[in-house]
Amino acid sequence: MKKLEISYEVADGITLANLQECRKYHKEELKKKRKNPKYWIHSEDVVLYGKYIAALDILIDYYGG
Repeated sequence: MKKLEISYEVADGITLANLQECRKYHKEELKKKRKNPKYWIHSEDVVLYGKYIAALDILIDYYGG
C-alpha cells in the first residue's frame, strides 16, 4: 500500500477550509429561516446551529482563520 503524506500546513489548510465551509452553511440556513419563518428546519436545529457556529468560530480562530 502506498502512503500519502502532506505537511502540517497543508493539513491545517484543508481543515480550516472545511470548518469555514461548514460555518458558512449553518449561517446561510439560519439566515434563510430568519427571512422566511416557513423555511423548513427542525426547531431544535435552529438552536443547535447557533451553538455549532459559536464552536466553529473558536476552531476557525485556532486554525488561523
